Amino acid sequence: MVNDELINEFRKYLKKKNLSGNSITAYVGSVRLFFTLYNEVTPENLQQYKSYLIPRYRPATVNQRIYAINHFSRFLTETSEVDSIVLSSYRLPSVKVQQKTFLDTIISNEDYEIFKEKLKEEKNYFWYFIVRFLAATGARVSELIQIKEEHLKLGYLDLYSKGGKIRRIYFPDSLCEEALAWCLERGVESGFLFLNKAGHLITPRGINYQLKHLASRYGINPDTVYPHSFRHRFAKNFLARNNDISLLADLMGHESIETTRIYLTRSSQEQQQLLDEIITW
Repeated sequence: MVNDELINEFRKYLKKKNLSGNSITAYVGSVRLFFTLYNEVTPENLQQYKSYLIPRYRPATVNQRIYAINHFSRFLTETSEVDSIVLSSYRLPSVKVQQKTFLDTIISNEDYEIFKEKLKEEKNYFWYFIVRFLAATGARVSELIQIKEEHLKLGYLDLYSKGGKIRRIYFPDSLCEEALAWCLERGVESGFLFLNKAGHLITPRGINYQLKHLASRYGINPDTVYPHSFRHRFAKNFLARNNDISLLADLMGHESIETTRIYLTRSSQEQQQLLDEIITW
């Protein structure tokens, strides 16, 4: 069995990489599963693990577990828990997943505008600004809850990962002005923006639940309303106005442009509309 102390160190490592709470839980679970089958991390055992996973799980789940164990291998080499040149250079390849040629689980611009308007009409500014910051910055929900009043005055939030890497999240001027006015109205001069009624940071799960509740109330499909949907909307809107995918990858905090390419995928409705405009023969 894997040492609990080592697992705790791995959990801290993932937090420094700014992974979400759900991802951290899934990654730790994958590592625990690996160690119920094998005693040590070696290229041979990694290959056997992949062979074990493929017939038992869906491809997306297999890849999640592969990503997890690759992160764990990197963690071991970076923290000198193992001294293996072979392991440090080895990464278990993922399995191929059949991708849809369309993506229908992202909130549309029309529904996003309706959502904002409804929240503002009801003077529900707390949730209005959660939606605005997600859609106007591309922040992950785990990053959103770290925003403070002080960051609005700077116009950005810097997040530091292990190794000195900086992920900078920029806030548009208009959003900063509006949010600072909201803070002034409430007498907030410093500290975190998004606290629950008990004065603690609101949780990603709480945000997800309430967004879906509000969507249902406003007649918007709740399947398209969740924190990452607004991050996706930011990316699609950015690319519609500026096709610099390299810059977008930096803004989104992606290590690879290939990760960013998913945001080029259109919904089936967008595909239909485009074809209706193009095909006239």
